[in-house]
Amino acid sequence: MKTKVIIMGAAGRDFHNFNVFFRNNEDYEVIAFTAAQIPGIAGRVYPEQLAGSLYKKDIPIYPEDNLPALIREHGINQVILAYSDLSHETVMQKASLVLAAGADFRLMGTQSTMLNSKKPVISVCAVRTGAGKSPTSQKLVDLLMEKKFKVVVVRHPMPYGDLIKQECQRFAKMEDCVKNECTIEEREEYESYICCGTVVYSGVDYEKILKAAEKEADIIIWDGGNNDIPFYKPDLHIVIADPHRAGHELTYYPGEVNVRLADVVIVNKVDSARKEDVELVIRNVRSINEKAIIIKANSVITAEKPEWIKGKRVLVVEDGPTLTHGGMAFGAGVIATKKYGARELVDPRPNAVGSILEVYEKFPHLGAVLPAMGYSEEQIEELEKTINATNCDVVVVGTPIDLGRLLKLNKPVVRVRYRIEELDEKLEDVIDEWLRSRSYSSKSRDL
Repeated sequence: MKTKVIIMGAAGRDFHNFNVFFRNNEDYEVIAFTAAQIPGIAGRVYPEQLAGSLYKKDIPIYPEDNLPALIREHGINQVILAYSDLSHETVMQKASLVLAAGADFRLMGTQSTMLNSKKPVISVCAVRTGAGKSPTSQKLVDLLMEKKFKVVVVRHPMPYGDLIKQECQRFAKMEDCVKNECTIEEREEYESYICCGTVVYSGVDYEKILKAAEKEADIIIWDGGNNDIPFYKPDLHIVIADPHRAGHELTYYPGEVNVRLADVVIVNKVDSARKEDVELVIRNVRSINEKAIIIKANSVITAEKPEWIKGKRVLVVEDGPTLTHGGMAFGAGVIATKKYGARELVDPRPNAVGSILEVYEKFPHLGAVLPAMGYSEEQIEELEKTINATNCDVVVVGTPIDLGRLLKLNKPVVRVRYRIEELDEKLEDVIDEWLRSRSYSSKSRDL
């Protein structure tokens, strides 16, 4: 008898775990996926064309709320939790729900889910969404490119469209984002790499993606999404911790896993966090990982036209996932408005429409900031309408993309940028030592 399985996910690790462990495994039958965190996933299917020879039809994706009924209806034996940025308490609440319905609850480890690469892999992951992983990854790419390495970035999946078309995607120029109908979240992750001349891969089948990336890379950078652990076995594992959420390095899944695996932990945002919170994060990291190099860093925030902010009534648009399942009430945009002397932070909530209004209802911790939600064309239009209906002098955009280019806005836009700035030990020194340990330099690329 095959073990009947449901995979709980958010259109990312759930598909990866299926592909690498279940797809060709005759001992298991995946009956369904469930969806959470990301709007518009439930009601879709994982297509038969990607599911392998053991599956003769599409695998349905249901809302996670349906899980107990699905377990009873299909006689499910195991439920796999396969998404991230969850408190340990939330994980056990989900486990309790599954166990009470009669199925086993399972988390899958690195041995079952990590793929091995022929090329060196440096992974950049985090304790929580919005900790500062993207500027760290970008700095790492810049450092390696300066040393004349061919760097290819593989990004944690964001397949919110046609999964067959998104099986293995390559982004080398801005037109690729348009061609592939990228969401705002995807553009936030791809555009900075494209601008500096790096190729980015993403998609659904990360074994195929790995084989493609290996053909053109000296070194592969795994850019992890949420606070998930890498899909590829890293040769160097860098993890970002956030002192604005001190303590989460011990209380979030799989953020704690990342800390335990880390070769390097960067405690970011030291310049805007309380000293006692920075010290707490460092103590917590040391309590579970004695070997990791710990680097303290500032998150340096700048605005393109700071004079447009001073004394003005400002609407702040922040990175969506950082505010939603990342749990933050503010981001780089709010910090920039304070730094450059805005007169007032304008509340967009009275003007929110459609799914944007639903975001505020679902995440009541959000205040007078607007999350840059854009998982569909309809939601992008609703974001645009919300911004245009808000009475303010200027829009301050704290996301990594040029939102003013993507949306038709009726007011001026100021982009905020952020980068990490190490305070003691430098990331470049760590990378140089790692390269030397592999006898792998810019002059000699033989592994």
